[in-house]
Amino acid sequence: MKNKILGISMLTITGLFGMLVVFLVFIFWLADIPVIYALIAGIIGLILQFLLSPWLTDLNMKWFYKAKFDTQLPQYLNDFIADVCAENNMKLPRIGYIDDGAPNAFTYGHTKNDARIILTRGIFDLLSEEEVKAVVAHELGHAVHYDMLVMTVAQLVPMVLYVIYKACIEYKSSSRSKDSSKSEGAVKLIGVIAFLLYVIANYIVLWLSRQREYYADQFSAEVTRNPNALASALVEIGFGLSTKEKSEKGQSVANATTLGISDAPSSKAMAIGGFSNGSYTETSIKNAMKWDLWNPWATVYELNSTHPLISKRLLALSDQSKDYGLEPYVVFDLVKPESYMDDFAKDVVINFLPWFTFIIALILFFVVNPGNSWQYAGLLLVVPLAASLFKYGYSHPKKEFNKETVRDLLGEVKVSGVTSIPCEVTGKIIGRGNPGCVFNEDFVIQDETGIVFLDYEQPLFLINKIFALFKSPEYFNKIVTARGYYRRSPVPFIQLKELVIDGEVKKCYSITFGWIWRWVLLGISIIGAILLFASGFAA
Repeated sequence: MKNKILGISMLTITGLFGMLVVFLVFIFWLADIPVIYALIAGIIGLILQFLLSPWLTDLNMKWFYKAKFDTQLPQYLNDFIADVCAENNMKLPRIGYIDDGAPNAFTYGHTKNDARIILTRGIFDLLSEEEVKAVVAHELGHAVHYDMLVMTVAQLVPMVLYVIYKACIEYKSSSRSKDSSKSEGAVKLIGVIAFLLYVIANYIVLWLSRQREYYADQFSAEVTRNPNALASALVEIGFGLSTKEKSEKGQSVANATTLGISDAPSSKAMAIGGFSNGSYTETSIKNAMKWDLWNPWATVYELNSTHPLISKRLLALSDQSKDYGLEPYVVFDLVKPESYMDDFAKDVVINFLPWFTFIIALILFFVVNPGNSWQYAGLLLVVPLAASLFKYGYSHPKKEFNKETVRDLLGEVKVSGVTSIPCEVTGKIIGRGNPGCVFNEDFVIQDETGIVFLDYEQPLFLINKIFALFKSPEYFNKIVTARGYYRRSPVPFIQLKELVIDGEVKKCYSITFGWIWRWVLLGISIIGAILLFASGFAA
């Protein structure tokens, strides 16, 4: 498996650069255009970005995420990291710790010998020791496999193609001769081809990134000899089916204290009362997997993502379990009751309905309208704005916000970025949506069955940032009731309409504002269309 993935990665990068070389030869054969300087500048920029980004990311982590790089880790994790690094001939990575209850882990750097791994408090709060080691092993796998360098090299191809596209589109011939006009036409053609290749190359790079994630998963399985540990961690922090108490999962108060979470008394309180006594079953895992494996939107989102779908990673890890004499973590044996393509098609139509109706109205205006009279031009705005209002109403149905659990919401298949489920979830705010980021206004809520992302948004950007800086910390560790619209794209989240905390209702006015400005624009366009239509008769 390891050699297969390595071979795929090398073949992909070779293919990307082969495509680029062939296209460059085509350019020089077809037209003489001065893009070499733009190419050199772009390549130098990418190299500088690669060289400087770890240090810039360090500053970003310290300033805006309050990450600490001198935090003492639990001894079991120190020993594990030391053993893995010794086995793979790499230096110990710098570990950054973010004091936020939302679980997250990622790595960055140049090579395996200057890697940084960022871990949030939520990783230690929600996972057992074996699961923590499995997650850290996955991040170490990225460093061992030089993924930062591999992906930088791969991203060079779409970057060069985009530079060529921009240079060709902005190219202007300085001569008025016929040959110069021919040359300018050739340059525009090159620009169009460059853009198409840029799009293709981007999707290839995304695919390569997803393969590297599988590769890191496999590394974690190898060094822990327990693929099920990473699978369990993915279920808890990927799907959000995280319910067990810290004490139940083997975490101690001493571990919480050595991580610099807080002093001993508050650590004890968090260990005892921080999490509920719920548990997830194989059935709830399979229910959460249904959306990934059955809803067509999942494939669309995955194609545009750097990471594979959680369910596919679980199946890959479960398949590796037999290599270590373990039972598969999950066997997805549910029968798909329908194709779901009809719901997907309806979502696509509704999502693009404003554009569809505008194009149809435009065609009718020039084809059916006698004499192309501007008397009917107002319909070009009225029709798509009415469609936009219909789309917004479909996506934000005026239904009762029924009480739901995170587990039940995760089991819903007929949900997307377009189709939503009005819901009400009660639980504890455990951290920010972007863990640790002081400018992030979103939250993560945990009920008795799991955790889910809360999308908090007010109409004005500045209001969101002021709330994030000064008000959102007041919500941490508080029991709240969240009302809004549950969606998946592909991350499960609730678009907030209001939060109830300590008996006080905190409203998010962005949804109401969305209704108001659409009605206002439609009303103005209708009045304009009527006046324009009347003026045609007056003339």
